Formats: sequence, structure tokens, C-alpha cells
Amino acid sequence: MKEISVTSSFLVYESLQEVPNDVQSLMEQAIEIRKKAYAPYSQFRVGAALLLDNGKIILGSNQENAAYPSGLCAERVAIFHAGSVYPEAKILKMAITAASDNNQTKAPIPPCGSCRQSIAEYEIKQDTPIEIYFMGEIGEVYKSASLKNLLPFMFDKKFL
Repeated sequence: MKEISVTSSFLVYESLQEVPNDVQSLMEQAIEIRKKAYAPYSQFRVGAALLLDNGKIILGSNQENAAYPSGLCAERVAIFHAGSVYPEAKILKMAITAASDNNQTKAPIPPCGSCRQSIAEYEIKQDTPIEIYFMGEIGEVYKSASLKNLLPFMFDKKFL
């Protein structure tokens, strides 16, 4: 038997004002689309904004459904839209923000497991990392240099 150690590394910005200007603009768009989320069940709103290598910005917000598994997270709404409209474009950066209707969300909220797997598919497909920035409603912004940092043991087509 042997033991392995897996570590992840993040940059932490104290506030949105500290991030690079292009990321700040991307996050501000994620904040605006977050306000349009359809979240009548969880009252937890998430917004995502993607910057593509063709200069396009793709937005997504979570869309809930009374049949809970039928809803989609903001990240998957955005990434699937990008993949269907701009299939050859690479995703350079992703900004994610989340807020509760019931209390102020101060902690950075990362993508859920299903979203991580979906983002992984696109990172592997494009063979370049996707920078992922995530925050709550206020406070710190975390930067992950790639999805692999968030999901070090990715499942991909090489296992099929």
C-alpha cells in the first residue's frame, strides 16, 4: 500500500475590486445574470459568465424545476450554450457568483460536482485550461487556474 497526496492551489482576492479588470467585468455580468435566475424552490441564485477566445461573452443563470433533477445550474446553462452556438471556440475564463434570497452569501461558492464534470469535458476537448473565478454575493473571489485544480481525478473519455 502507498499513500498519495493531491493538493489544490487558489489565488484569493479580498474583493471584486482586486481582480483584473477583464475578470471584474466578467463577474459583474455574472452578477447581473444571477439576478435573473429562476430559483423559486431554493431561493439560491447563481450566475455564470464565460469569456470565449473569439471575444464573445456567454451568460447563464440557474433554472430550477419542480422535478428537481430536471433543473440546470448556471455553469452548465452557460457552457452548453457556448458549446452549441460556438462549438469551435475555446473557453478562456469563467466567472461564477451565488447569492441566497434568505441571507447574505459571503463565502466563495464553487461549481457543484455535476458542473465540474461538465466543465471538465470542455477543458479536455479544447486541450487548454479554463480559468475559474468564483465568489458569493460579496467578499473574497477565488481563482482556480483550471478545472483540473478543482477536480484532480477527472473522469474522461480515455476511461471508456
